[in-house]
Amino acid sequence: MHPEILAQEGYTSVSVKESPVRELFPGIRLRPLWTGPDGAHANVLEMDPGTSWPRRDVHEPGPEEVFVVSGTFNDGARDYPAGTFLHAPAGSWHVPASATGCTLFLFYPEG
Repeated sequence: MHPEILAQEGYTSVSVKESPVRELFPGIRLRPLWTGPDGAHANVLEMDPGTSWPRRDVHEPGPEEVFVVSGTFNDGARDYPAGTFLHAPAGSWHVPASATGCTLFLFYPEG
């Protein structure tokens, strides 16, 4: 074992279930996991079955990286099953929805 790993500056971990939850829209919850000093951040987004974003979700100021952990995610154009990775460049948009419910890992490298 190497306990000094945990003493490294910035090395951190968090349990998704212990992360504070914030309801963005009815049936759509955000769990923040990490925020870096430059504004980059990582979250888990949970969408109940039959939920959708009420408007366009524009990716600003930078890109959005999405990994579908479970369920099926729809970006307003097509379905993406668990195991799918999506890269949405800065300035692009989608309308998140899920007929089945889904859990997404979201990463914003530029905030």
